[in-house]
Amino acid sequence: MRIFLFMFILVFTLQAKPIFSNTDQADSSQYIDALKNLVVATQKTRGLTNSYLNGNLIALMLVQDAKSDMKKAIGTMESLKLASDPVINQRASDVSNKLIELNRKGFKLKPEEAFERYTQEIEQILMLAQTVSKRSAEHMTPFAKDASFVMMEQMLPLSEYVGQLRGYGSGIAAKAAITQEQKENLSIIIADLSTLHKELQTRVKNVLSGGKKYYPQDLEAKVAKMNSSLEAYVDFAKKEFSKESIAINPDDYFTNGTEIITQIISLYDATNKAVLEDSKGWL
Repeated sequence: MRIFLFMFILVFTLQAKPIFSNTDQADSSQYIDALKNLVVATQKTRGLTNSYLNGNLIALMLVQDAKSDMKKAIGTMESLKLASDPVINQRASDVSNKLIELNRKGFKLKPEEAFERYTQEIEQILMLAQTVSKRSAEHMTPFAKDASFVMMEQMLPLSEYVGQLRGYGSGIAAKAAITQEQKENLSIIIADLSTLHKELQTRVKNVLSGGKKYYPQDLEAKVAKMNSSLEAYVDFAKKEFSKESIAINPDDYFTNGTEIITQIISLYDATNKAVLEDSKGWL
């Protein structure tokens, strides 16, 4: 009877946790954490550079910190096990070299060109993130696969659209003027942002449910707060940038956008932590 009871408890327990640790899943989790830091730092660098080039001198005081964060994230990525993957290593090296070069030239470019160049490099980082996710997927649990998809395909891209809205808008606010072309560009950013936000709201519920034992109890409330903050930021941008006369404090506008990105990244971090916890086994 005791042996039967022991076996029952053992089987029940192993259903909740694997016997062996999934080191491949853990390696991927660590790498995409550093990669996320590079995305966030590059977004900040782009936005602050755009604001400075449009006349906001205060932004110059902050942009060097953002560039330092970029360098730190690249160094961490290069030190991790997944960097030994030849495909990942080559793509990461290409991204790193282009970012270093762009940081040297950024202040010499026109605002629109600098913004576009940084945006292109962020797109390459996001493509690298998707490459990491796909190359690691075969070694992941079903929950980790879903979570990785949401992080790479929705959370990080959503933070990028908010970053574009923040950086592009802060440049307009710094100049206190807007062209028809800029209004159209903002409309495109907002449309893409809103579409992806709806997709995330649908998909993230399944991920939170699938990894419920790994998430803090207040996370659903934090997701709801992020959703409402994002919607309010978009509504503000729609209203204020549609006016002929722009009277927006560029630093406040940038800070508000940063707060929303922080909320998205907090959700990303919690999900990545869940993936890491899911990778741990008894042995």
